[in-house]
Amino acid sequence: VNMVERNNSEDMKVDSDHDDHNHDDHNHMKVENTMARRIPVTILSGFLGSGKTTLLNHILNDTEHKLRFAVIENELGSVGVDERILSENVDDELIEVMNGCVCCTVRGDLIVALKRLYTKISEFDAVIIETTGFADPSPVAQTFFAEETIASMYTLDGIITVVDSKYILERLDEVKPDGTINEAKEQVAFADRILINKTDLVDEEVLPQIEERIMQINSSAQMFRCKQSQVDPKCLINIQSFDLKTAMAYKPNFMENPKAKHDPAVSSVAFQFEGFLNINKLNGVISKLIQTKGSDLYRYKGVLSVAGMDQPFVFQGVGMIFTGTYMGEWDEDEDRECRFVFIGKNLDKKAITDAFLRCECDEELRFKVGDVVLAKTGPLPDDWEKAEIIKVWDDGNPYRMINDEDEEIWAPFDDNSCVKKFPTHK
Repeated sequence: VNMVERNNSEDMKVDSDHDDHNHDDHNHMKVENTMARRIPVTILSGFLGSGKTTLLNHILNDTEHKLRFAVIENELGSVGVDERILSENVDDELIEVMNGCVCCTVRGDLIVALKRLYTKISEFDAVIIETTGFADPSPVAQTFFAEETIASMYTLDGIITVVDSKYILERLDEVKPDGTINEAKEQVAFADRILINKTDLVDEEVLPQIEERIMQINSSAQMFRCKQSQVDPKCLINIQSFDLKTAMAYKPNFMENPKAKHDPAVSSVAFQFEGFLNINKLNGVISKLIQTKGSDLYRYKGVLSVAGMDQPFVFQGVGMIFTGTYMGEWDEDEDRECRFVFIGKNLDKKAITDAFLRCECDEELRFKVGDVVLAKTGPLPDDWEKAEIIKVWDDGNPYRMINDEDEEIWAPFDDNSCVKKFPTHK
């Protein structure tokens, strides 16, 4: 299990008029921080792909709350992706707890992370824990009551659950094997605030059905309809809403160190390697995966090094809904690498990994600008034309060429199926 820490909080400033800790002076606040201040913690919950990371970015980018956050990011797989997706406009404390759910297999690492963070409490005002979409929030919440040391350091402010309007009813109705939990139901049941997200993906008449179903499980949580997880952070942070009695009413064994049992058919495929991918081959692989395994793909995301492009390609999706874009920049001294995670039912790890590896390519090409080649222009065996290369790595395509009629041709791959050496005769 890896825990990676990034700390750039020295550049952060605290508004001297900010009164969240009821101190009139910042120096006095620092004294209180280093003594006995209990740090408020917000847990972000919600099924895979519901919009938790989008919500986290929204909170971190908000300029009104004047709060500094430490963020604990839980990844189900062994490869981290979300640090690329998280906002670049904030310099907060970030710890990744990877390779398992904080509700079960890596809960001990969460406790270690919280203890480490507390040694730096003068540098932040609150903690946000984004759980993996497969986590039951109740064991995470229980940590702040059953672990005496943690209870003396932190106070659980609230649990915020994000649900995907398009899939939540299906997730709540899903029949699970005996002895395993329905994660989506547990996430709704323990929420203090529920964001009904992606409302633009469903018909208006579906929303009351979602709200009614949520009310049957949790009638006390305040609900917000939203798109792109856009809800005012003041409705979600410093709400002091988590109630232990309510939690124990729903789950009487809440304080008995419960351990969530998940559906064994659900797994994650995570992989990383240094090098480059051909974007055209990649599009084909992802399209085939979505078409053949879409119903079993709960969540997938990745950060990829595309040959010929200066920016990382960041993709993510749920089921058959896929988005991808170039964002950020590779650091000058950063190794170009590809990382991806797929989470779903009955996944073939080797098949998915091999498919991505078949997209691997070399940024150094066989031909250069000015070379005359034969370019494939159609499906028939004789569909080849003489062309001159006028640009290499054009928007992810290895070659851009022009034929004798001044028509432009793009080659998606650097192999003999698309471009080959022009024959010369003595």
